[in-house]
Amino acid sequence: MSVINWGIIGLGNIAYNFASAFEQVKNSKLISLASENNEKLEKFGKQFNIKKDFCYNGYDEILSNNEVDIIYIALPHSLHSKWIIKCVEAKKNILTEKPATINLAEIQKINQDLNKCNLFFAEGFMYRFHPQTSTLVEMIRQNEIGELNEMESCFGTNIVEKKNIFGFRKLKINKENRLFKKELGGGSILDLGCYPSSLSILIASLKSKGLENKVKLTDIKNTIGPSDVDLEAYVKLNFQNDFVSSISSSFKSNLGKMTKIIGSKGEIIIPDSWHCKSSMINVNGREHIINQKYKNIFSYEIESISNSLLNSELNPKFPAITRNETELNMNILDKWINKNET
Repeated sequence: MSVINWGIIGLGNIAYNFASAFEQVKNSKLISLASENNEKLEKFGKQFNIKKDFCYNGYDEILSNNEVDIIYIALPHSLHSKWIIKCVEAKKNILTEKPATINLAEIQKINQDLNKCNLFFAEGFMYRFHPQTSTLVEMIRQNEIGELNEMESCFGTNIVEKKNIFGFRKLKINKENRLFKKELGGGSILDLGCYPSSLSILIASLKSKGLENKVKLTDIKNTIGPSDVDLEAYVKLNFQNDFVSSISSSFKSNLGKMTKIIGSKGEIIIPDSWHCKSSMINVNGREHIINQKYKNIFSYEIESISNSLLNSELNPKFPAITRNETELNMNILDKWINKNET
């Protein structure tokens, strides 16, 4: 087998962007779709040339398709856990959109189940697969800024006022929209804050491997909106190895996507930490451009995961997020949401 066959569950905006990336990847093929919206299913199927027999109205049947090697779960946050477990039961490899779950208990249960089987699992932080992130890691390992001390990182945009930014349309704050509904995993922390928290874990691990697993949350400041979810939030992550990361998320303010990493010999600034469109890293005032033709960011994720599967590997390649990091990240998010400074 030289090509990995993919199926997608859930056909929202992110699934469309993900599906569009397959034309740029040689070792992967999108062959199957599943949605509860028949009109959307038909439209997707035609656009991406998927056989009608492999377009399923509902999510269960795709799991019985023996030609599908891996399932990409692109459903609302609150449904991730249910369908990850169903994929495990069907013995399907899994890439789930972030966040993998909406609380710590769910990911702990999933990791217990995964420990009992030989399945690939990854959480879809696409920036971790991009050359910008591997270049950043290499710069830190080469001691470009000396010993790591602290980091500042954010992800935020005013989705209530802006017409279209970061893929969001202008939205009203109401409990029926998944971004603002608590039961669906709404709020800026789960939707956006999970990015800077996950990067914090990666950078902390580069200071001293293993100690990044111990982290204390302080200075939590969450602004709760009328639908009872956080509209913007801030927290300081204090890792046991003395690395400190101050992170923030927002649906109200145009915080952008910048990360600053400060060391004993200087600093690194990443203007676009998550979508990597600029593919640029500033090190002590010097700009480093990652030379490459523009590619759909999901193409790096798809290609890397397919390579892992072709090599019979159950974990994504570094610096992709590991299962242990996914659990640690959810632990941080859980405490951040609940203002648990421990």
